[in-house]
Amino acid sequence: MNDRSPGSMLDAMRAQKPLVQCITNFVAMNIAANVLLAAGASPAMVHAEAEAGEFAAISGALTVNIGTLSPGWMSGMRAAAASAAANAKPWVLDPVAHYATAFRRQAVADLLALRPTIIRGNASEIIALAGGESRGQGVDSRDPVEQAEAAASHIASKHQAVVAVTGEVDFVTDGTRACRIEGGSSLMPQVTALGCSLTCLVGAFVAIRPDAPFEATIAALAMFAVAGEEAARVADGPGSFSWRFLDALAAIDGAAINNDARVRML
Repeated sequence: MNDRSPGSMLDAMRAQKPLVQCITNFVAMNIAANVLLAAGASPAMVHAEAEAGEFAAISGALTVNIGTLSPGWMSGMRAAAASAAANAKPWVLDPVAHYATAFRRQAVADLLALRPTIIRGNASEIIALAGGESRGQGVDSRDPVEQAEAAASHIASKHQAVVAVTGEVDFVTDGTRACRIEGGSSLMPQVTALGCSLTCLVGAFVAIRPDAPFEATIAALAMFAVAGEEAARVADGPGSFSWRFLDALAAIDGAAINNDARVRML
């Protein structure tokens, strides 16, 4: 098995059980922690300015999500991102609805200056981040992923980062290489904070392969897609899908991802 295949990365991630610092929003904390535990990583929801920077230095990776932003949390995010950069730790930025207010736009500008390893967002967020006009409303994307692909490539090249646009068919690029990942379920947008949880899972994979952020991002998205399909087969609706999805994440192994993931390099 190729050591950069999604399956190999999953097996390695579970063997190492990386510590992932998740600075995420109030809505996402519980589900994000459960997603990481089911997948095989160790989550830590550490966001206070007094310790966020120190904790980033001992974590395998940092993830930053601006969903429920406040000045205090922003200070913790900046401290953690600066520490991750100083200690050569990979970190992932989730610019939730960054276009909605001036406060959020400034927050994302400050965080981008600290050079995230990976940026993950929906199509509307990525289009707006590249300076385009999106149809996003609050945290909801109203733009198709394919319309954000050029914007993602531009951002990846400009910021020297991997960019993941997630939606019905995910798109990942490092500015040179690109791929699409199919799978998941139409029930996923009906369960709050699954996208935020995916950002944290990307952190778990890049923690064990900081030298391969493009492949690590693909592995995380492929795991989500395969688990989503599996959970949807037996779910009665969004409520049962939510817990079945956690079970599916826990049950997947490396061979299953490599067999079932639909990853197409472009």
